[in-house]
Amino acid sequence: MNPSTLAHALVGDGLTEDQLKEALAVEFRSSPISTIDTWRSPVLFIHGDDDRTVDFRQTIELRSRLVAKGVKVEEVVLPDEVHDSLLWRSWVKTARAAADFFETTLKPPQR
Repeated sequence: MNPSTLAHALVGDGLTEDQLKEALAVEFRSSPISTIDTWRSPVLFIHGDDDRTVDFRQTIELRSRLVAKGVKVEEVVLPDEVHDSLLWRSWVKTARAAADFFETTLKPPQR
């Protein structure tokens, strides 16, 4: 994004261009995408497809980047579910998925 676009992004809100640039930098550093090069451990994503707090596309993008790096990724998509899971069936599905993931990921192999 060029500086003139940044300067006009939030016209009238009292932010300077430097403040806006810093806000965007903080936003990026706060995102898991900013540390993608350090990810090594297997990961389980659980995401409602109607989440209005974290855009579902962000999980898709993060998953894609991790898979490209060779990180083991599993995911559970909760249809018609929001960020905090409102439905009992979603809580049950989430608990089962997490237990299964930990069991298969953390349990040492049988001898």
